[in-house]
Amino acid sequence: MSFEPAKCTTKLLRLLSLSFGRYSAMVFLEAEMSWNVLISPSQLDRKGLLLRKGIIVRLLEDVTNRRASKEHGYYVAVNQLKAISEGKVRELTGDVLFPVTFTCITQKPMKGEVMVGHVDRILKHGVFLKSGPIESIFMAEKSMSDYKYIGGENPIFMNDHSKLEKGTAVRFKVMGFRWMEADRQFQLLATIAGDFLGPL
Repeated sequence: MSFEPAKCTTKLLRLLSLSFGRYSAMVFLEAEMSWNVLISPSQLDRKGLLLRKGIIVRLLEDVTNRRASKEHGYYVAVNQLKAISEGKVRELTGDVLFPVTFTCITQKPMKGEVMVGHVDRILKHGVFLKSGPIESIFMAEKSMSDYKYIGGENPIFMNDHSKLEKGTAVRFKVMGFRWMEADRQFQLLATIAGDFLGPL
C-alpha cells in the first residue's frame, strides 16, 4: 500500500450539514490533510501532467483503501489537491514519495446527532441499521419505546402506528459510538425514543 500513516495531519476547515425537516441527517467535516503518496517509476513523466494524474489516482486509491480513521471519521471524497511537494526517491525500489496536501470531506458520528438510515437486519433483541458509510448501527429493543418484536420468516418490530422491517428508512439519534481499529469502522448505539424520531 502506498499510504504513509506517520505523516498524516489534519486541520478542521468547515462543518457542513445536510438538513431534512427539523433535524440534520448527516454532518460532514471538511479537513485539510497531509499524506505521503508513493508513485512507481513507470508513472513518472517529464512533462508532469501524467505525474500529477498518477498522484491523484494513487491518492484516491489510498483514501478508498484507508476508508476511515478514529480522528477524522469516514473518508467520503477528496475535495481539492492543494499542493504536491518535491518527491524523494527510495533507493532500493526507485519509487518516489511525494508529500501532498489536500482537503477531504469526512463523516464522523457525534453523540446526540440525529441521522437517517435504513434497517439492515432484525434480531429479537434489536435492529441493525446502515447510514451512508456507517455499516454497524445497533438499536436495542429497549430504545424503541413501544415497539414489539414479531418473529417469523421476515421478522419485524411493530407498534400501533408503524413498523420496522428490512429496508425501512429510520430517523434516529446517536446515543454513543466506539472506534473499531481492526475493522476500520465505528460502531454506533442508536435510539428512536424522542420527538420526530422513528420510521419515515
